[in-house]
Parts: sequence; structure tokens; C-alpha cells
Amino acid sequence: MAKRPYHHGDLRSALLTSAERTLREKGAAALALRELARETGVSHAAPGRHFKDKRALLDALAVVGFERLAGSLEEADDAEETLEHRLVAFARTYMDFALHNAELLDVMQTRKYDPNAPEELTTAVDRITAAFLRMIADGQDRGEVIPGDPARVSLVVVATLQGIATLVAHRSFPDATLEDLDEVVHHLVHGLAPR
Repeated sequence: MAKRPYHHGDLRSALLTSAERTLREKGAAALALRELARETGVSHAAPGRHFKDKRALLDALAVVGFERLAGSLEEADDAEETLEHRLVAFARTYMDFALHNAELLDVMQTRKYDPNAPEELTTAVDRITAAFLRMIADGQDRGEVIPGDPARVSLVVVATLQGIATLVAHRSFPDATLEDLDEVVHHLVHGLAPR
């Protein structure tokens, strides 16, 4: 059997694409660097140039997911709108991501809490955190949100949206609609409003 060449163009990207497909179809337990090498058409050692082990691959997948989600959230945001409108747009974007990327969302949530997560992952998570902080700070400036540390206030928002997205992604609420999500955001916003 002839030895397969290493050269592949953009091997890292090809491996991540293949890994994401495997993740979606078979779950994280099925991810293996040797199998990804076979699927990508390179030697079994080639992925080691980009990912030293499965954990590094999962970290890279989490980064891809957080960057994709951050880009979608930033695209959905309109700083000129009310807090409620902005949160509804964020919530719908988050739910859409969760529905189409349930397995990836699981990897993202698991890897972000690892104390040994690489800086690239921390940076990707921080990009999403910053979007929520901006929104809360804007709401505070407009008198739509109670005063206080925006990071502490946004924790309520992030936990609520992340929790709902996770429940919906795992079909815990199979009949949930976007209107249900709008209602949750409405209650959330009016619970945050100053009295």
C-alpha cells in the first residue's frame, strides 16, 4: 500500500469540517484523529501537526462554534433598537444556532469551562460575552435596565438564553416556538427594568 502524502492544502480546515460532520452524525464519542485522517485522505500522523490529541480537536471545534455564534449574534444586533427588540433578536439567533448545532453546542459548553482551555477559546467566548455586556450597558444608559455591574446583570440574560437554547436543542421542549421565546424575553426584560 502506497504511503499517503501529507500535503492537503488547508488540512486543518478540512479536518475541522470532517470532525463537525462526524460530531453531528455520530456524536463526540465517535471523533478520532485517525478516522478523520482517513476521511480526509491523509496519513494517520498528519492531523498531529494541527491537533496533538482529541482534546485539542474538541477545543478547536468549540472555537469554530463560538466564532460562528458570535458572528451571527453581532449580525443580528441593532444598537438603535430597544433592549427587548435586541434581546429577542439574540434569543432567536441563539435558538436557531442551538437547533442546527446541538452537538457542537454541547462541545462548546463543555470545553469553555475547562481551566486548561487554550487562549483562542477564551477569546472566542469573550467575544460573545462582550456582545451581551454591550447590550446591557446600552440598556442601562437608556434607563431600560437596572443600574449595577453590567457583567452581573448580563449573567441573568446569558444564563436564561443559554438554558433555553440547550433545552430546545435537546428537544426537552419539542413544541417550543419563537413566540414562546419572545414571551420569555418579554418577562426577562420587564423583570430587569428599573421600578
